[in-house]
Amino acid sequence: MSRTSLILALSVVLMWSTVATAFKLTLSIISPLQMLWIAVTTTFVILSVATIAQRKLPLARQYLQESPGYFLLLALLNPTLYYLILFAAYDMLPAQQAQALNYTWAVVLSILAVPFLGQKFTLKNVISILLAYGGVLVIATRGDLLALEFRNPLGVTLGLGSSVFFASYWILNTRKPRDAVVSLLLCFGLSLPILSVLLLLQGEVTLIPWQAVAGGIYIGTFEMGFAFLLWMQAMRMTDNTAQLSNLVYLSPPLSLILLATVANEPIMISTVIGLVLIIGGVLFQQLKHKR
Repeated sequence: MSRTSLILALSVVLMWSTVATAFKLTLSIISPLQMLWIAVTTTFVILSVATIAQRKLPLARQYLQESPGYFLLLALLNPTLYYLILFAAYDMLPAQQAQALNYTWAVVLSILAVPFLGQKFTLKNVISILLAYGGVLVIATRGDLLALEFRNPLGVTLGLGSSVFFASYWILNTRKPRDAVVSLLLCFGLSLPILSVLLLLQGEVTLIPWQAVAGGIYIGTFEMGFAFLLWMQAMRMTDNTAQLSNLVYLSPPLSLILLATVANEPIMISTVIGLVLIIGGVLFQQLKHKR
């Protein structure tokens, strides 16, 4: 792994470590839909600048003319439905729980890859699913497994549901690989009018406090825009994508520390145990058999 790709990846990890706190603080002022609209608008501007700088604007027009329905479907999955549902989960649950539940998307991806990408369902899949969803159970019951009393079943369902939409988005991307920056630009660009209509229908076109606007811009910049661009650059420069991808799992523990210190959210032991199980399941899924 090159030093530059490592620095870029660790920079992205630091960015993603801060966003759970940014979600929670911003959602205390505005709705998930308002926050998403600001974030998507910010990301669209960043991706537009990147696309123009890379002279790929003609490619964006070509993609849209060739497959308008395909990109509209991608835009509905991500960022529209994925982030709307994820932000709603953050609005209902402690941020530490919503963040942990969201990490199940990698396990969902391995499940969906069986029918849609023709991959085999193995014992490794079964073990990773049991580990990950055992972690979900610990988080949902706050460690009280025997009572099986779910504290916020709707919030947990939304947290898990967001992972399905994100995994579905990546499955569709895998089936039709395109330029990553251009594809993201089209997804965020097509999502904006959808979110704008939803804002009008929900009567949420109101004056937003500057603190919430700043939070939405921060999320659009460091959860989505710059983070996506830097991560793609890191992946292009490395010779070991699996090793680089595993650096993502440094983000949750750093995020928990920030939630406790900045958002004043006490960290629950059940969340830590559940998160360890979920990440353990995801990492076990990535293990390769050695001959």
